[in-house]
Amino acid sequence: MHTLNETHDINLKSWENSANGCVQFPIQNLPFAIIRRKGSDEDWRGGVAIGNKVIDMAALASKNLFSGDAQTAVSAAAETSLNTLMGLGAKINAALRLALSKALREGSVQEQELASILIPAADIEFHLPCQIGDFTDFYTSIFHATAVGKLFRPDGPLLPNYKWVPIGYHGRSSSIGVSGQVFHRPVGQTKKPDESVPTVGPCQRLDYEMEMGIFIGEGTQMGDRISISNAEQHIFGVCILNDWSARDIQAWEYQPLGPFLAKNFASTISPWIVTTEALAPYRSKFSRSSDDPAPLEYLTSADNSQYGSLDIELDVLIETQAMREKSEAAQRLSRSNFNYSYWTPAQLVTHHSSNGCKMRAGDLLGSGTQSGPSQEEAGSMLELSEGGKKSFSLANGETRKFLHDGDSIIMRAACRKEGAAPIGFGEVVSTVMPAKG
Repeated sequence: MHTLNETHDINLKSWENSANGCVQFPIQNLPFAIIRRKGSDEDWRGGVAIGNKVIDMAALASKNLFSGDAQTAVSAAAETSLNTLMGLGAKINAALRLALSKALREGSVQEQELASILIPAADIEFHLPCQIGDFTDFYTSIFHATAVGKLFRPDGPLLPNYKWVPIGYHGRSSSIGVSGQVFHRPVGQTKKPDESVPTVGPCQRLDYEMEMGIFIGEGTQMGDRISISNAEQHIFGVCILNDWSARDIQAWEYQPLGPFLAKNFASTISPWIVTTEALAPYRSKFSRSSDDPAPLEYLTSADNSQYGSLDIELDVLIETQAMREKSEAAQRLSRSNFNYSYWTPAQLVTHHSSNGCKMRAGDLLGSGTQSGPSQEEAGSMLELSEGGKKSFSLANGETRKFLHDGDSIIMRAACRKEGAAPIGFGEVVSTVMPAKG
């Protein structure tokens, strides 16, 4: 899936002028979402972003403009979720991408037909892009793992298995929402070091986690194992993921089996899924320090070593209640890159299926918090506040250690590379509300 083709050509222009020079959704991107017009009772259906417009895939399906695999994929994209489209596999989805690219290019004979089914992006609302059957969250940033480990185990921040096995746990798909999600501060058990018994109450150390989400495309049967050389054929695409965390609840409950209530109350994803094929120009080498062990054979391939990582720039911003009331701009908290990940998407998929676990279209794999080596690249407030020991200041004079009620977190992601058209993932926004009584 790292091979470039005509759909990636930096010189491509669209008859939809808003796509030309667009750093989010040019013709080289073409991400998918589930949409309908705002405030309507229309059926949800697939949409594809092009500039500041969205292609109504249900309307496109009714026109029968394409043929063969491309039309099969259009029909799947017209459904109320993207699961069927995802499950068709990389070959059929590639046919749709090529057909859409050709139809949207300057001089296309299909311009009039497609122009009639474009909806202004400002006029749509989003739904979850698919029915997420299972959600697995990994822990792939060695910088995040080390920083957090030092807070609890200063003399040995990384556990012995970290550099050998992609660490992950199963999350809660029922609590995943799309950008715009508003959720209540979680309530749970916590125990302070100087107290003899725990208490129950609202979380006091609410945090975000800057992650990327990997959507499974073509699924497998129970007992099947996905090889590292074939893993990316099973990845439909990538989104932004904010995996909210209740740090004080987590600290008390996580031993011996890991987090539970601290991680099951809310996770928020961006509405747009950028396909694996669209990301081909932004591949980079997968490398590690010479002091680190090489991955085991089942997690190693020449292609993964050469092209396995993804160069995706990640931003986190905060908009407090006070900022909104004064119409002040959100403030950036950090900027990192998915390229820092210690494990590649292909390795995560391969490891997940290595014991024969059934993978289904629409399953979501979280990358884990994507922190870089510097404090400015921290992917969580836990790191920015050094475990809650230090407050950090915002430009408007407010301070934070963890999130307050009314705070909104905004995450953005983009790919930029010389010789390739820049593309974006849109953004994911979510707001913290007070705990319910």
